[in-house]
Amino acid sequence: MIEAENISKKRGNAAALKDVSLQVPEGTIHGLIGADGAGKTTLFDILVTLLRPDTGTASVGGHDIREQWREVRKTVGYMPAAFSLYGDLSVRENLEFFARIYRQPAGRIASLAGDIWAQIEPFSDRPAAQLSGGMKQKLALCCALIHDPEVLMLDEPTTGVDPVSRSEFWAALRKLAGKGKTVLVSTSYMDEAARCDRITLLHRGTVLDSLVPNEAEAHYRGTLYEIGSADIGLNTRMLHILRSWSLSCGCYSFGDRIHLGTALPAMRAETVAGYLRGQGIDTSQVSVRPASPTVEDLFIQLTSASPEAEETENSWTNEAS
Repeated sequence: MIEAENISKKRGNAAALKDVSLQVPEGTIHGLIGADGAGKTTLFDILVTLLRPDTGTASVGGHDIREQWREVRKTVGYMPAAFSLYGDLSVRENLEFFARIYRQPAGRIASLAGDIWAQIEPFSDRPAAQLSGGMKQKLALCCALIHDPEVLMLDEPTTGVDPVSRSEFWAALRKLAGKGKTVLVSTSYMDEAARCDRITLLHRGTVLDSLVPNEAEAHYRGTLYEIGSADIGLNTRMLHILRSWSLSCGCYSFGDRIHLGTALPAMRAETVAGYLRGQGIDTSQVSVRPASPTVEDLFIQLTSASPEAEETENSWTNEAS
């Protein structure tokens, strides 16, 4: 349903995308995962025909983005990252406006959006600017659905939205995919990445990996350990010690714990504990155990060799905490 091959795009002198390829089958949810500056929005803009790629090809719903851009726009329901509806119009007026654009009856949204419309319908007369963040995004989804598109492209639709609304939003996306809609969504929330059928990890415009979320452990190289104690000061000290260890292939805070990656697949937890004791750490109150790598751990490992690794690591581990 969505196919992109070797898409590249420069913004000014900087490469926003470098040979990005993507395949999203019909009726699935595909997540674009990456920190700010990864190229997610640029890729969305190209796929919805707002930008032309410098090189590469792509099609949406079988329509070429260069030659059949009008058909692409009829096929896609698009939600940009920034709220783009009319704040001085009511919920109903916004919906009616988009219905007129697509020459569709506004009343059809009840059958297309289901639970999402039921949640915002009581606020039909409220100006969109006065809605909560979650309600604004639900309204935006309803407007994107009004012409019953085959494909939904949602650029960070739940950023800044409360956890309950996020959960409701994703439940709606799953129902839409179950009805055959193809969904491409970008997110920086790890729990949302796990809700996708497949994900693509983007970093500085480059695809790092593409996988099913529960395959993260299989894609991870080496062994991951979780280390921690009840003493926050001790955790900080261990973090600095482990980061300078020659066997460390990435060490970072993960909530109130430390995640340590090593390149040795058969290394025992006792080796880690022994190194800490050799550095003067009393490990009697320290837990050291193997951990199952998450998508976040895989992402940090894949970016650890880049100059931007520490910046990326900090932004993503803050999400985990």
